[in-house]
Amino acid sequence: MQFRSGIGLLALTFPSLIGAISSSPLSTSGRWIVDSDGNNVTYAGANWPGAEVAMLPEGLQYQSIEYIVGKLKDLGMNVIRLTFAIEMIDDIYENGADVPIKTSLINALGETNGTKIYEDIVANNPQFGENTTRLEVYDAVATECYNQGIYVHLDNHVSKASWCCSTTDGNAWFGDTYFNVSNWHRGWRYMAEHVKSLPAVKSIGMRNELRSPDDDTTLADTSYNWDNWYTNMVENANQVHEVNSDLLLFFSGLDYDTTLSPIPTASNLGNSTYFKKSDFSFADKIVLELHNYDSSATSCSSLSSSLLTDGFDALETDDSSIVNVLPVVMTEFGYEQDDTTYTEVYASCLREWLPSEHAGWMIWVLSGSYYIRQGIQDYDETWGLLDHTWSDWRSTEAIENGIIPMVEASLG
Repeated sequence: MQFRSGIGLLALTFPSLIGAISSSPLSTSGRWIVDSDGNNVTYAGANWPGAEVAMLPEGLQYQSIEYIVGKLKDLGMNVIRLTFAIEMIDDIYENGADVPIKTSLINALGETNGTKIYEDIVANNPQFGENTTRLEVYDAVATECYNQGIYVHLDNHVSKASWCCSTTDGNAWFGDTYFNVSNWHRGWRYMAEHVKSLPAVKSIGMRNELRSPDDDTTLADTSYNWDNWYTNMVENANQVHEVNSDLLLFFSGLDYDTTLSPIPTASNLGNSTYFKKSDFSFADKIVLELHNYDSSATSCSSLSSSLLTDGFDALETDDSSIVNVLPVVMTEFGYEQDDTTYTEVYASCLREWLPSEHAGWMIWVLSGSYYIRQGIQDYDETWGLLDHTWSDWRSTEAIENGIIPMVEASLG
């Protein structure tokens, strides 16, 4: 059977994914995300990065937005996690206007390469031009996602645009070198207002992979703890909800978002601080998100057990120790997209366990390449579902036997 024939069968299997998505907001009910009719919604999708120094969704020099979104739809996926940098919003406030994409590309890649990539982007996406700004490209992605029935989960990946993440990149923790908390709040207030006109945007990830700020040992020693996490995350959630009450608010954890262990049980976070869903007026908008890259796992039982301990136990409605029953979404996990890695313990376990728990997920990563990553232009992404030119799947074997069965199990 040819691969495209398989996709045709997938479309028949998931008719709800082929039509348009509702413009109504999502909310939560216990461990579930639900739509306006009360139907359970499980996220199953991929990450689409846009937070590196060009501050644009990747891949548009190779393909159109319509084509890329269509590839997600071919898989039967229903969501993208679209990442951005607060620096983009800082620029708007500092300059009084957003930066044109051509200028941003030249700043990132140099005059010659930046101009060439700009021309390629416009050739593939002729709706753009000299005056098109970065945020307008994000808007175009969100609009196309709505047209093709794909939810958008908007994620603040970093403050200063860069590849993420390390403990010494200045983006690690509240008050770190580039992590200005006031600008972060300001940026989210701006985006919460902005996306009101984009009905595909249903949820936000308030901050990606919080971690110890090891470039500032004083800050790490005095501030890196759950109590300060609560103060900052809850304040941001309050502000976003006040501006746009439709959005689901994803709370990420510590240690690169690999743990939210004290949250399901409402344990003491320090200074008699407790996270209790019942304390929030927007309790029906709270979702937990976790990441996992434990590719060294030797058994699915040990990996799944650790995931429950890390925070997925918030899904356990029959466990009396769980105070905060909430949806949990694995917004990042990933592995090499080749013909064998998807068969190993880590990938195989998540492919089976996440759907069995009815937990949402977004694989890292859609990108076949980057405009620039860590200083290397046209960087090849071997973890990308798409090949270098974003034309087709990097490994048809991994897609047919790894990704598609996971989508089917999650959304069937």
